[in-house]
Amino acid sequence: MSKLLQSQGPLLALLGLVLLFSVITDSFASWGNLGAVLEAAAIPAVVAIGLTFVLMQASIDLSVEGVASLANIILAITIANSVTATDIGLWAVPLVLGVGLAIGATSGAISIYVRMPSLIVTLGMWLTTVGLAALLYPGRLPQILDTRITGLAIGKVWGLSWIVYLTLALIIMALLVEKHTRFGRMCRAIGENEPVLVMSGIKVIRHKIAAFALAGGCYAAAGILMGARIGVGNTQSGVGLLFPSIAACVLGGTLLSGGHGGVRQSMIGVLILVTLRNGLIMVGVDPLLQSALEGAVIILAVAGSTWHLRRKIRVIK
Repeated sequence: MSKLLQSQGPLLALLGLVLLFSVITDSFASWGNLGAVLEAAAIPAVVAIGLTFVLMQASIDLSVEGVASLANIILAITIANSVTATDIGLWAVPLVLGVGLAIGATSGAISIYVRMPSLIVTLGMWLTTVGLAALLYPGRLPQILDTRITGLAIGKVWGLSWIVYLTLALIIMALLVEKHTRFGRMCRAIGENEPVLVMSGIKVIRHKIAAFALAGGCYAAAGILMGARIGVGNTQSGVGLLFPSIAACVLGGTLLSGGHGGVRQSMIGVLILVTLRNGLIMVGVDPLLQSALEGAVIILAVAGSTWHLRRKIRVIK
């Protein structure tokens, strides 16, 4: 039973939440509400994919909100919009993704070569990218006029927007990378015991930088999807993405200590957090109490999932 709870605890918790809210309110288990949960989980899931590869290496990346906001602004002012005359069409998408990859790689390189904690480096990068987003801000919200972008949120297939399907495709690709590539295996190995890999002659630097670059690309993709959803460029579009994404990863079992969890676990964590929030809203819980309950659930879940590892990871306070 102990091993079962350690390996499948988050999944059982998700099923328990679904059962609980289905009993409390009849409308929770409807197809319409299921679609609402998937829509709400899509963009945090994209962010969590990038965070997962960084967390597995026992690093952390706090630049999520800044990179997503900068990506959103760059997309809005380089594609057909209501403020600038610039329009490079769908070439704006690879441009924005490239910016995200470059920012992530820069964070990783600074952390490694300057020997600074990733927390400090990415915190500084967060503030830097927020500043760049404000610098590019044209003075009023640029409305995105290209329907190929906004159609990702407006167009529906079986009741779900294209954002959900794109997210599902990214999850599948991330799972394949994690399980069937050297990069995916090295991310976990670095988190488990990096000194042993270094002494074995394995060059881990390229894998660490690649993880941060991948994360930056995911944050930029989240900014693009956010632009499709809100239909405008906004320097505040990424606000609120960081905490839910990190909390979801940890809830699912991708621990901050590194070497544990993975994409599947992080996606379960995203669903746990979104399902909890959705269920509390449907029950009619006060918003302030919702935050308190979410925080309590996160603390209890993390404490339960890491209790058997407390000696190994030496968490004492």
